[in-house]
Amino acid sequence: MKNPDFNPGIIALVLIIATATGIALSPMMKQAQAIQNTQNTAVPSGQSHSIEVVFILDTTSSMSGLIQAAKEKIWSIATTMASARQNPDIRMGLVAFRDRGDAYITRVYDLSEDLDSMYASLMDFRAEGGGDGPESVNQALYDAIHKVSWSQDDNVYKVAFLVGDAPPHMDYNNDVKYPVTLAAAKRKGIVVNTIQSGQHQYTRPTWQQIAALGQGEYFQVEDSGNAVAVATPFDEKLTELASELEKTRIYYGDEDAREKQKARLDANAKLREELSTEALARRSAYNATASGKKNFLGESELVDAVTSGRVELDEIKREDLPASMQMMAPAEAMSVITEQAERRDALQQQIRELSESRNRFIKEKVDAEGGADDSLDEKIYRAVKDQAASVGITYEADSAKY
Repeated sequence: MKNPDFNPGIIALVLIIATATGIALSPMMKQAQAIQNTQNTAVPSGQSHSIEVVFILDTTSSMSGLIQAAKEKIWSIATTMASARQNPDIRMGLVAFRDRGDAYITRVYDLSEDLDSMYASLMDFRAEGGGDGPESVNQALYDAIHKVSWSQDDNVYKVAFLVGDAPPHMDYNNDVKYPVTLAAAKRKGIVVNTIQSGQHQYTRPTWQQIAALGQGEYFQVEDSGNAVAVATPFDEKLTELASELEKTRIYYGDEDAREKQKARLDANAKLREELSTEALARRSAYNATASGKKNFLGESELVDAVTSGRVELDEIKREDLPASMQMMAPAEAMSVITEQAERRDALQQQIRELSESRNRFIKEKVDAEGGADDSLDEKIYRAVKDQAASVGITYEADSAKY
């Protein structure tokens, strides 16, 4: 039934489609919790906020249009989620699936804050197989619930998003059927939403039932994804600023750390080469948010580590500093760090201001064309906004980030 290039942008799709986890309460507290949810419930002061999203994606050929849309939208989806008042930490994962007899049944990519590396690692992944109707949906759901490192914290917004256009095989032996898996998801506080690609009547009833059993929502979109795609006069400048922002990163650490850093830098370079200008502009907006900070910095970034006070410069071994700084006097090294920190702050401020201008430009254009209420972007945003409130994650904006 299918055969596209599997694109990590899909992760993003996962992301937005996410839905809220319910907080387990005693019977006496349920009524109070229901009232609290309608008032944008807040978790206790000082508690961190997190979103975990796993996208369960049919990667056979008929999904090519939606996968391409997701490739372009991953960063705006992430930015939409990051626009919550609480600046939540965001981790994304992916379960790609096909069917028995194909090159693979499922491939699991665990939750991670490093969106860049995950995206880059999936860019070369080609999907094949399908063509015979039902797919291994049961196995994909089981792996998403049981083979991903979900948090055990009830206050984390944990969601899985199943997207595809074909129902599950219910005739396979040695296969855990979806009602059993969805019961396990409920016990773990994971909400499962479904998005049907296309309008196949034989898929809709099952997708609706999976969403109901998963305590989630059902959406239907066209094969193209109905995503909002608008180029703006700000995209090129945002891409240039993002490139300059990346030059402010200085990494330190031992040989193992340097190998990890090189892998991240290689992933960054690949993204810059292969993403469209519009997608790079969306990525720059995400990386300038508080939620996107970990994706932007990665691990062992010297400027942030020192200026935040987490690490003292004189505690770092000289051989673990970058080669250009190993022979510097401490005062000179600190001067370099301070200069880069100031430049970073200025660039991030410019990116945030340009991103707001970009958002206004797109909103005006979308409104002039009759709005985007039926777009995938808005459907996902509304679900996230409504459902994330149950764990104290709230949103001010009245529309998605495009």
